[in-house]
Amino acid sequence: MSPRSVVIVGAGMAGLATAWFLQEAGVEVTVVDRRGVAAGASWGNAGWLTPALSVPLPEPGALKLGLRRLLSSSSPLYIPPRPDPRLARFLLAFTRNCTQQRWQVAMATLASLNRRALSAYDELAAGGVAEPTHTGDGCLIAFTSEGARAPLVAELEAVRAAGQEVGYDLLTGAEARELEPALAVRVAAAVRLHGQRHLNPGAYVAALADAVRDRGGKIVTGVEVSRVRDLGSGVAALTSDGTSVRADAAVLASGAWLGRLAAPFGVRTAVQSGRGYSFTVAAEGLPTRPTYFAERRVVCTPLGERVRVAGMMEFTAPDRPADPRRVDAIVEAARDLLPSADLAHRADVWAGPRPCTADGLPLIGPTRSPRVHVCGGHGMWGIALGPVSGKLLAESIVTGRPAAELAAVHPLR
Repeated sequence: MSPRSVVIVGAGMAGLATAWFLQEAGVEVTVVDRRGVAAGASWGNAGWLTPALSVPLPEPGALKLGLRRLLSSSSPLYIPPRPDPRLARFLLAFTRNCTQQRWQVAMATLASLNRRALSAYDELAAGGVAEPTHTGDGCLIAFTSEGARAPLVAELEAVRAAGQEVGYDLLTGAEARELEPALAVRVAAAVRLHGQRHLNPGAYVAALADAVRDRGGKIVTGVEVSRVRDLGSGVAALTSDGTSVRADAAVLASGAWLGRLAAPFGVRTAVQSGRGYSFTVAAEGLPTRPTYFAERRVVCTPLGERVRVAGMMEFTAPDRPADPRRVDAIVEAARDLLPSADLAHRADVWAGPRPCTADGLPLIGPTRSPRVHVCGGHGMWGIALGPVSGKLLAESIVTGRPAAELAAVHPLR
């Protein structure tokens, strides 16, 4: 039977989008988060809505970094050296997925979600979510040589072969600087992506939360769900303050903390925190459009009078203190590519744990219990894919018929 009420654990993009689309079907929703709206990976990320770049994280090129570079705090992909058997198991599984064949299989799965990603945002806008998404004049991806650009072009063609529409132009360094004078002379080649968008993620998720509240949904913050129980006729989300939230069904969308709640319901796929860092600086001397320095793994996103500068992937526990060296690494990586930018006067310094899986695919669908569902594990693509994931999961919960796009991302796979 279609549930009349659902409790959602997690007030990030995935959880709130699921709540909103459940409300579209007339379901009563309660969202519970241990900290607040967008308090995990949603608030300070780059905010790119780029289906063309939403690809599996484990790729053959990841194996070329080498152990010495992975243990360097200045590396774009960093593993803090400490004993962690759980992380070791995750990295072993991640390595097994860094093959061309597995990447292509995973890409075909992501393509089915990517094709519907932007239309899900259009539905949210039509339904009253006030914060806009921005189209602009295309995203720019800059390189210091044509040779460095070649792997990205090959990847875009692979995404296109997986069934996505991907529009892009190849630019010289001079053409890139004509579009973005802030770029250094070192930029020798670029790719301009068409048909993509960006947003202010914190503002957008807050607006989505407001829309859920305006339609009668409850959002409870500052309360941690310690356990979810299947009662047979419904569920109970037991909280840290000794109370419980009862509903007909539950959705676990707690990001990098997903595994603890999901494991009792048969979810064995590990969700590893891949922490990213960001800060904002004054817009002068920075790109006016979303720009990615792919070799350095640094992203610049315009947010009005300021620009968010983001990057890094740090495999570590989600609750570990942030490492200030990672912010310094972003600054050093971007400094010679943005010679006129003032990267010293930073604000909004942020670190957030992206929920990553070893095969690069999210976990969306039912668990061993027909009343407990999962929506998470999107890695770097939670903002881009959160709404379409929430839409497909909500439809599956309400109708009892899993969407075809969710077959390969089943939480019990």
